[in-house]
Amino acid sequence: MNRELEYMFVQSARVWIPDAEEVWKSAELTKDYKNDDASLQLMLEDGTTIDHKLDPKTKNLPYLRNPDILVGENDLTALSYLHEPAVLHNLKVRFIDSKLIYTYCGIVLVAINPYETLPIYGTDIINAYSGQNMGDMDPHIFAVAEEAYKQMARDERNQSIIVSGESGAGKTVSAKYAMRYFATVSGSASEANVEEKVLASNPIMEAIGNAKTTRNDNSSRFGKYIEIGFDNRYRIIGANMRTYLLEKSRVVFQADEERNYHIFYQLCASANQPEFKNLRLSTANDFLYTRQGRSPVIEGVDDAKELRTTRHAFTLLGINESYQIGLFQVLAAILHLGNVEIKDRDSDSSLIAPKNRHLTAFCELVGVTYQDMSQWLCHRKLKTATETYIKPLPRLQATNARDALSKHIYAKLFNWIVEHVNKALVTNVKQHSFIGVLDIYGFETFEINSFEQFCINYANEKLQQQFNMHVFKLEQEEYMKEQIPWTLIDFYDNQPCINLIEAKMGILDLLDEECKMPKGSDDSWAQKLYNTHLKTCSLFEKPRMSNRAFIIQHFADKVEYQCEGFLEKNKDTVNEEQIHVLKASKFDLLVELFQDEEKATTPTGQVPGTGGRTRLSIKPDKGRDTSSKEHKKTVGCQFRNSLQMLMETLNATTPHYVRCIKPNDFKLAFSFDPKRAVQQLRACGVLETIRISAAGFPSRWTYQEFFSRYRVLMKQKDVLPDKKLTCKNVLEKLVQDQDKYQFGKTKIFFRAGQVAYLEKLRADKLRAACIRIQKTIRCWLARKKYLRQRSAAITIQRFTRGYQARCLAKFMRRTQAATVIQKYQRMCVERKRYRQKQAAALAMQTILRAYMARQKYQALLREHKAVIIQKHVRGWLARCWYKRCLEAIVYLQCCIRRMRAKRELKKLKIEARSVEHFKKLNKGMENKIMQLQRKIDEQNKDNRVVNERLVSLESSYASESERMRGELGRLRGVEEDAKNKTNQVSSLLEELEKLRKELSVTQQEKKTIEDWAQKYRDEMEKMVSELKDQNGLLKKEKDDLNRMIQEQSQQMTEKMTRAIAQETQQLETDLNEERSRYQNLLTEHLRLEEKYDDLKEELAHSTNVSKPGHRRTDSTHSSNESEYTYNSEYAELEDGSRVGEDVTRGMDTSLTLKLQKRVTELEQEKQSLRNELENREEQFQRARARDDAQFRKARGAELEYESLKRQELESENKKLRHDLAEMRQSLLGGAAAGAGAPGSPAYKVLLDQLNASCEELEVRKEEVLILRSQLVSQKEALHHKDEKETMTEPSVFAQDVNKLKDADELKQAYVGLKDTNRLLEQQLQAQRRTYDSEVESLRGELQNVKEENNRQQQLLAQNLQLPPEARIEASLQHEITRLTNENLELMADDPTASREARVIILRRMVDLMEQLEKQDRTIRKLKKQLKVYSKRIGEMGAGQAEGQTSPGQMVEEPIHPVNIPRREKDFQGMLEYKKEDEMKLVKNLILELKPRGVAVNLIPGLPAYILFMCLRHADYVNDDQKVRTLLTSTINSIKKILKKRGDDFETVSFWLANTCRFLHCLKQYSGDEGFMKHNTSRQNEHCLSNFDLAEYRQVISDLAIQIYQQLVKCMENILQPMIVSGMLEHETIQGVSGVKPTGLRKRTSSIADEGTYTLDSILRQLSAFHSTMCQHGTDPELIKQVVKQLFYIIGAVTLNNLLLRKDMCSWSKGMQIRYNVSQLEEWLRDKGLMNCGAKETLEPLIQAAQLLQVKKKNEEDAEAICSMCHALTTAQIVKVLNLYTPVNEFEERVSVAFIRTIQTRLRDRSESPQLLMDTKMIYPVTFPFSPSSLALETIQIPTSLNLSFLTRV
Repeated sequence: MNRELEYMFVQSARVWIPDAEEVWKSAELTKDYKNDDASLQLMLEDGTTIDHKLDPKTKNLPYLRNPDILVGENDLTALSYLHEPAVLHNLKVRFIDSKLIYTYCGIVLVAINPYETLPIYGTDIINAYSGQNMGDMDPHIFAVAEEAYKQMARDERNQSIIVSGESGAGKTVSAKYAMRYFATVSGSASEANVEEKVLASNPIMEAIGNAKTTRNDNSSRFGKYIEIGFDNRYRIIGANMRTYLLEKSRVVFQADEERNYHIFYQLCASANQPEFKNLRLSTANDFLYTRQGRSPVIEGVDDAKELRTTRHAFTLLGINESYQIGLFQVLAAILHLGNVEIKDRDSDSSLIAPKNRHLTAFCELVGVTYQDMSQWLCHRKLKTATETYIKPLPRLQATNARDALSKHIYAKLFNWIVEHVNKALVTNVKQHSFIGVLDIYGFETFEINSFEQFCINYANEKLQQQFNMHVFKLEQEEYMKEQIPWTLIDFYDNQPCINLIEAKMGILDLLDEECKMPKGSDDSWAQKLYNTHLKTCSLFEKPRMSNRAFIIQHFADKVEYQCEGFLEKNKDTVNEEQIHVLKASKFDLLVELFQDEEKATTPTGQVPGTGGRTRLSIKPDKGRDTSSKEHKKTVGCQFRNSLQMLMETLNATTPHYVRCIKPNDFKLAFSFDPKRAVQQLRACGVLETIRISAAGFPSRWTYQEFFSRYRVLMKQKDVLPDKKLTCKNVLEKLVQDQDKYQFGKTKIFFRAGQVAYLEKLRADKLRAACIRIQKTIRCWLARKKYLRQRSAAITIQRFTRGYQARCLAKFMRRTQAATVIQKYQRMCVERKRYRQKQAAALAMQTILRAYMARQKYQALLREHKAVIIQKHVRGWLARCWYKRCLEAIVYLQCCIRRMRAKRELKKLKIEARSVEHFKKLNKGMENKIMQLQRKIDEQNKDNRVVNERLVSLESSYASESERMRGELGRLRGVEEDAKNKTNQVSSLLEELEKLRKELSVTQQEKKTIEDWAQKYRDEMEKMVSELKDQNGLLKKEKDDLNRMIQEQSQQMTEKMTRAIAQETQQLETDLNEERSRYQNLLTEHLRLEEKYDDLKEELAHSTNVSKPGHRRTDSTHSSNESEYTYNSEYAELEDGSRVGEDVTRGMDTSLTLKLQKRVTELEQEKQSLRNELENREEQFQRARARDDAQFRKARGAELEYESLKRQELESENKKLRHDLAEMRQSLLGGAAAGAGAPGSPAYKVLLDQLNASCEELEVRKEEVLILRSQLVSQKEALHHKDEKETMTEPSVFAQDVNKLKDADELKQAYVGLKDTNRLLEQQLQAQRRTYDSEVESLRGELQNVKEENNRQQQLLAQNLQLPPEARIEASLQHEITRLTNENLELMADDPTASREARVIILRRMVDLMEQLEKQDRTIRKLKKQLKVYSKRIGEMGAGQAEGQTSPGQMVEEPIHPVNIPRREKDFQGMLEYKKEDEMKLVKNLILELKPRGVAVNLIPGLPAYILFMCLRHADYVNDDQKVRTLLTSTINSIKKILKKRGDDFETVSFWLANTCRFLHCLKQYSGDEGFMKHNTSRQNEHCLSNFDLAEYRQVISDLAIQIYQQLVKCMENILQPMIVSGMLEHETIQGVSGVKPTGLRKRTSSIADEGTYTLDSILRQLSAFHSTMCQHGTDPELIKQVVKQLFYIIGAVTLNNLLLRKDMCSWSKGMQIRYNVSQLEEWLRDKGLMNCGAKETLEPLIQAAQLLQVKKKNEEDAEAICSMCHALTTAQIVKVLNLYTPVNEFEERVSVAFIRTIQTRLRDRSESPQLLMDTKMIYPVTFPFSPSSLALETIQIPTSLNLSFLTRV
């Protein structure tokens, strides 16, 4: 021992010394300790040196500090030195530096209140802790809850979680989170959401039982024990709550900075609500009971919002609105009662003022009379043996009685709410087990301690005793299990203290006895205590300065109790008459509260004394007898009984302990006060746990862990095959004292301090090895440095000499170059001077010559302009004369013509009057008049001829006269010009004189200009030189700008590229989110579907009623299924009468149904077209007036257009007829013999259809011609009408001409005529444009007709390939499509033409209906003939009756059935089966097919190919019912097999591959061009021809998604147990990470034992997954998505466990993780899956591993970490840094300042605050189209599938 002490207490050893401020202070030895030393030389952390004196008697040395690698451990029992300073320091480091609030201390969870909301309670954290061992994860309240839940399920034993601590330590929050964990993990057994109700009870209990105190804003002022019940499947079925020690005195009194219960302030904050108006409430400061603490508001708390939460919780628990209003009414009455003012009447009596408004409000709210209540508030009834007296009360006593009544009402209300909460939480399901959560006060000691503190400390004494016994029991079990000799460990037993309190003649017994005394008092009770226990019990003491107090030595501390008020509080009395008044209330709820009251005074209320701080309320147990005797028990007696019941419950369960610590009294976030912490650690029993552990063997190692950790202390010869024997031999050498350790079966047990001793030996050994390594490396580095310096020196010399030689050569070259430069420079100077002189001479010559040329040019220019002016003036004069002559002639003509017109008019009027007179006189001489008229006409004709000759002569005379006049005018002009030129000669002479003068002036100016030019030339030369310089600069700037523009362009391009990439990534993200949302909905749908099926099965089992012969199975059908279900069809097929029906009959029936359906649709279309036609006609009538004007303008062009169009249509029609005839001839001449040859039924049907189409085309054309002829006739009628109007226009014009009286009117008429001509020209041009456009439209129509012809030919060719029964339907469908398209085109092109098209369409529809009716008649005749022939064949005994009749064949007379033999063809890739064999097909191919059996040797995807080949045949025969039933039965059978064997990976993988293959087949052979481009021509022939299965493709795609998700879950369940062990715990690289000491809660060893999963296990499992999927033929793209999902799960689970395990956050573990990730990447590379995105999913894990290994000290490191860890969130980075733990002494912890630097740098990141990754997230899956190259006709069906009933077609 002395040797070890000397070895431990050496220089630099660190110890703990007591300190008044910090409790314990760290110091370091500056000198080795010797046995005879009286003191220790120490140096504090601040550098101060002290001399620590040792006790000369005990020689007790100070506590040693633990090694740094043990500081911050999750479990305090893992510390080598177990003592108070080590515990305190470890808690402080974890709380302050690492921000960890939970720490294990053996079986106790120590929880320190952070006074801050932490993100460690989310659902992701709950899922992470669910199913984990308690020691495998970091300490957490969820770990304790999971341990309790797991032990309940494993051991079939009830559990308890005991949460204790003082006010403000966080007990209620811890209990709340524990219940939340149970509610989340277990769920409820019913649909009533019991877990929600359990959680909903928290807001209610907090509102009525919590209040603000100086230590806590939400302090629980009562204790509660909640039993959460579970059924046999361990799901929550209900809960029950028991309450203890309600602090009733808070209702009437609050200290400073404290509040009443929250519910009062919530009501006051909501007083303005309509439903609370009748409560007459106002603010909290208006009521006595809520304003005494002078702190009515809690910062950050909205009381109105909290009330809404409370009311919602009431509603959730079944307390309806009326009851809630009643509760609030009682609470408001309590507030009003507190404001009732009681005044002194005299010294012995008191009174209440009349009509006191608060008392009035109280009486109205509780339904009592004002008189009775005011009476008994101020009086009291006293009973004697013979009489009853009414005694008035003094004001003080009356006030106390009022407060007692208030407390009593509130206590009753509290109990009533608790009772109803329990009723709401109870269920009818039988409870199998429960977990209890106890939330109760911790040990309390104040300056003044009264009855309440006495009861609380008494309860804590009982709980501490139970805790000590449990710890002691666990220690004993551990020792026995390891077969270590058990020696009694001395631990503190507090049974004497409990006896002092509860035993006979104990404190409670004496208190109850004194309460029974008539004149009992607190003083007399104190004297009894002194006399009884002062001398007999060492734990009981009397204060020196007081006779009314006593001291008890509790397990935590000494507490002095004041005796004043003990008796009153123990009695807890209330005025009996006040209770009677309340019982007589008209308020039902109040009566219900007091229904159990007895006539005697109950002990649930009291009249308090004046100085009491708190009052108590005990909720009696419901199972107890509520007799009068029970009610008369004192508070102490009731509390002792309820505490005894609680202890019995706890002893019958397995307890789990949570000790809550309050770090400071000021509610500061993450602030640690060592004094307060030590007080609470002593009080809650944590240090006692440490002491018990330290008394035995606290440190425990497995043999494998010890060997791995301390292998460095062993020599090679010490290592034996038996690890246990090796450890024994080494320990015997290292530790001489055999008492310091013990060898168990699986572990080595060490005394306290031995692990630290071994760690020191290990550190010394490693340090010596490090020094040796450093020495060798430094020698190697020094020699390497010397050699490098020598080589550098030689190199420098070589380069220096070379440099000097180069300098000499350079000088010589420069000298020669200078000579050459001088020569050429001088030559350049001379040449430049010569060129300057030459340029100057040339410039002067140029300027002079230019000036002379300009002067000559100016003279010529002036002369030319003068000539032009003369020409124009003479022309103007001639024109003026001509215009005057012309106007005179025109005027003369007009006058003569007017005169002649007047004469002619007069003559015509005379003739008109003479004829009319003659008609009147000679009415009978009409014939003669007609003859005369003819003669007059002939004479008029002669006159016209003569007049025309006369006019021609006059015109020739006029033209000759005009010519002569023109010649005369010209001669006169010439004469005038001569006169003008004479005048111009004189003017030109004058101008010549002026020009001579100007010439002299110009010569003077020339000289001036020459001078100026010389000066200008010099300036220009200077300016040119400057401009050249500027030009150079500008070019340079231009180049710079061009370069900048290019750079900016490049930057913009890169920016746009990045933006496009980001946008693309965002779109892909949105698409994936949408896919994920859709697939999550599918998952939820599948879950509900399974739940529905389970419920139906349970219902079927419960009813146990069977229906014989009914084979219908329940399943959820897809959305596109019709009313036919395959199950009902199977039942129909079982009917024997329908099995023998002929197939042809079923085909005819289906065809008839389809035709009838088509007729119905056509009728509906006809009706809609008719309605639309009527609407169009109405619109036409309204727009007809506007159309008439347009028709008038374009009548001529339209007639021409119609005729041209008619001619072109006729020619096109002839051409089409010719083409059709040629096509017929080619068909008749070139067709081969067989089913399609001329004369065959198929060809006849085609020919008939073709003829019918031609006839219909002729009819349509005739109708078009009729309609157009009608349109032309209408237009012609309009044309005649217009002509009539035109005929009348000349007479009107003549009359208008007669009205023109002067020349102005003639001029206006002429202008109008010109405008009319212009308008007519515009109309003509418009008509021409219209004609051009119509010609273009006719050409377009001609092109459409040609295209239609080609399309008809294609349809005819396709109809030849269709089966006979499908041709009519196809032709009808094409005709309807064509008509619809024509209708839409006409409506879009021309509304007017659309009306005409509507008429045509209606006629076509009528024809189609007639054709359908005709076909119906034909079908009915054919059916009748078929029945006749079938009877004849039956009579003749024919073997086969396969005569097929074309549905399009006309049957006018009986036709004999014709057997058309099918020509032998190759296999078409179709499989035929009978309807009754469908169940057999599904059963053999899906339900009974084993992937591990028969399916192993099959072609990949063979079931999918077989199903599709069957589907092809159903499509080929046009049997929609068969298609529907086959697809539906396939989907439901796959669902059924997956539900039955959904946990089998091979089954799920097999059907995922086949479902995808079936989906790809449906796409590949759908006929869509997008899917057909990869097909061969043979595969294109196999496409589906009759049905579009796009909707079924969607259903099958959804089914594939569900199978994929089930496959992922199945693989996840297989991988989940391997991930943490293989990726984190197992040492893939042996010896890299050493095993640290662990505490009581052992973690999984990192050494691979038998049954432990390793990384190889994960890789083998991944390879098995991959090979199985490849074997099943799964698409490669789908395999990539599966692997990506698996790698995400591996990375997420590993990272989540890393973030929740402090022991895994080390440098060596980061190296292990990176190695494991590299192995996973190597696996991806081997499988060719590197580009599937799986590696990217591991990026967060890779960055976390890198974060563990990088340097973490300065700003550069922080910057590197921020740029490196882009895939990690800020919370994850900070968490890893906080958890980083050195495994060896050479590593350093991360400083708090560095972590804050990281947080500052990452503050601007916009990311989710979630800490853990979502392990349940599934990437959205896609199924890329993967066509198969396998030809359907080459597939062979193995006999092992038992599908012999399938027939190859």
